[in-house]
Amino acid sequence: MGKRLRQQRRGSGSPAYRSPSTRYKVDLQYRAYDDLEKAGMLRAKITDFIDDPGRDAIVMEVLYDNGEKGHLLAHEGAIIGEYIEAGAQAKVGMGNLLPLYRIPDGAYIFNLERNPGDRGKLIKAPGSYATIVSREKNKVFVKLPSRRTITLSADCRAQLGIVSGGGRSESPLLKAGNAFHKYKTRNRLWPKNRGVKMSVYCHPFGGKQHHEGKPTTVSRGASPGRKVGHIAARSTGRKKSTRADSEGRSR
Repeated sequence: MGKRLRQQRRGSGSPAYRSPSTRYKVDLQYRAYDDLEKAGMLRAKITDFIDDPGRDAIVMEVLYDNGEKGHLLAHEGAIIGEYIEAGAQAKVGMGNLLPLYRIPDGAYIFNLERNPGDRGKLIKAPGSYATIVSREKNKVFVKLPSRRTITLSADCRAQLGIVSGGGRSESPLLKAGNAFHKYKTRNRLWPKNRGVKMSVYCHPFGGKQHHEGKPTTVSRGASPGRKVGHIAARSTGRKKSTRADSEGRSR
């Protein structure tokens, strides 16, 4: 009798595949969107930077003028001792937290709320940013890093600028030990073995080195035990370049 596939074991939510929240330092959220921010502005001083194992970008610790402490994603160019502003009357500046109806078109934004008051859900990866494309009445059209455009309420908040830490993945790991610690920090499964390297009772592709004519595409509604490979793929293999096709036809 074979064992369950990796995605089946992970889907059950066992502790071996669950990310340990106790290891993380910061619960990154905006402060509650109260009347203080809706009607005015609140200044905050950057007091420290935190390297949280739970995320790749740097988190900055801020102290608001009313005595509250909070945490925000650090923007590129952030400096300890610098002041940022949060609220509807805040200035349009790097790192400031404003509702979308106060941010001009074409501006770079990150740590974006999907619904007003949810305290930030989108655009948190290092070096990432979204762009405000246009607006219509109480709706704002935002272009995500994936080039997909979504429609949000104009009351959603976002920080201005680009998330710090861009180009982090361009630095080589150099050795397997660094990769081990990278994935161990977040309890990620590593290394990942290929299906063709496994035994036949462990994986549908196992028991041989090549597929031997067996297609790797699988339907979206396949059973969990067979849902491996190219799921609901439109096409597989290398894409033919347009230039090569045109040259071949001309010959």
